[in-house]
Amino acid sequence: MKRLSPVLGCCLALMLGGCSSSEDDLRAWMSEASRDLRPSLRPLPKLKPAEVINYEGEGKTDPFRPAKLEPDKKASALAPDPNWRREPLESYALDNIRMVGVLIKNGQTHAIVSVDRALYQVRVGNHLGMNYGRITAISEADITLKELVEDSSGEWAERVSTLQLQEQAAQEVKK
Repeated sequence: MKRLSPVLGCCLALMLGGCSSSEDDLRAWMSEASRDLRPSLRPLPKLKPAEVINYEGEGKTDPFRPAKLEPDKKASALAPDPNWRREPLESYALDNIRMVGVLIKNGQTHAIVSVDRALYQVRVGNHLGMNYGRITAISEADITLKELVEDSSGEWAERVSTLQLQEQAAQEVKK
């Protein structure tokens, strides 16, 4: 063991001594090769100042603001009242409202509808759905509504929709 440690020390010294000479050669070659290199950059062209033009188009369309394209609103007899106080069931789409039953109370027919696991009684004249739907008739099988819908040209039109009795929904509510 005593003989092995001086031998290892000598080998290690020789290895480290050999590394330094190759690095010096590389540095010398790089400095010599980069002496003759000169960058060939052309100078940037001079910018001409932009001519300032004032926009004098009062009353005309402003070219810097996008125009909002809307159809001309025409006064229609069918247009809903903008100050209409909406009923609670008008905040639900007709697809989310289910008719689950019919009730006759004091000679007047009422429909029972289900929305978000809650039951509501409605009668002719009440409003349902998001399209200003008004109940016009209630039978044992369905509810008939007249809705007001706006087409792409801004005209209001009446549309008749029905909500049919959902047998399966009635059984789910009983559970």
